[in-house]
Amino acid sequence: MDLLMDTVPLGALLACLFVGFVAGIVKGMVGFAMPMIMISGMGSFVSPELALAGLILPTLMTNGWQALRQGWAAAWESVKRFRTFLVIGFIALIISAQMVRILPGNVMLLMIGVPIVLFAITQLMGKALKLGANPSRWVEVAIASFAGFIGGFSGVWGPPTVAYLTALETPKKEQIRVQGVIYGLGAVALFFAHVASGVINMQTLPFSIALVPTALAGMWIGFRVQDRIDQAAFRKATLVVLLVAGGNLVRRGLMG
Repeated sequence: MDLLMDTVPLGALLACLFVGFVAGIVKGMVGFAMPMIMISGMGSFVSPELALAGLILPTLMTNGWQALRQGWAAAWESVKRFRTFLVIGFIALIISAQMVRILPGNVMLLMIGVPIVLFAITQLMGKALKLGANPSRWVEVAIASFAGFIGGFSGVWGPPTVAYLTALETPKKEQIRVQGVIYGLGAVALFFAHVASGVINMQTLPFSIALVPTALAGMWIGFRVQDRIDQAAFRKATLVVLLVAGGNLVRRGLMG
């Protein structure tokens, strides 16, 4: 506890716990957006690098729950179907994770924020790309590479992944499960990548652990909401939140 307090002041910690709770609710409702909300929200109270360290364990735990909600067999089918996406994304994630120590903070904020804003705007405008059920392998490789690259240094790989699954016209229940599988395996890779990069260490690990319970509590509420109300309306509301969050990141990045 003392180590945690030495790393994060109490006021900042309470604010980050609330951000994790809200992120859990949104993820439970729509299947994604936890890393984006956490790194944007917590970035207002702690450094971008500490925010990245903090989101890693909550992301790992919530994605495991999401991926296995319909059982191991369904999750394994998702792994087999999207194996190319997973392998390419993993390689790109490991490579780009080492850039965290190199990139200036404001550049990292812009590289996270701009894709989020573009994704949210295009989705809200109804400009989703349609690829059909069997897209070119090169399309899958390109999108997986971009998602992994963004995810490695920011912990955020949701927008390109969601856009890809949406373009494939993946059914809602399967899309939620596939997101959990892809993000969950990515979160495992992210954890070990940032142990190697030094982002996860004995000072930052307690902060990430502390965020897990509130994130899980929020996700439980989000799941209950997802099961009872119209998903499309809540997804649109989430995109508006992401647009605001991404815009905040861009603003902070531009202001240096």
